[in-house]
Amino acid sequence: MPTQTVTVGSAVGLHARPAAIIAEAAEELGAEVYLAVPGEDPVEADSALLIMTLGAAKGDTIEVSGENAEHVEAIAALVAKDLDA
Repeated sequence: MPTQTVTVGSAVGLHARPAAIIAEAAEELGAEVYLAVPGEDPVEADSALLIMTLGAAKGDTIEVSGENAEHVEAIAALVAKDLDA
């Protein structure tokens, strides 16, 4: 399963607005993509609520994984971007 490790770029971390943007993008891709704090259980990237349960702050490391490398890369790019700007 393709996995990419990225650093959270949003100033507020993966909270309401960034989580909603990531979840919407994951849902539009139609593939299973997961986010996880290293060492913790992954959550589905198409759920803003589950993304927020990660408690990831700006600068934290997140593992993005899924069946499709392109989808993993697309979601990883969003996690790394400042979605509050």
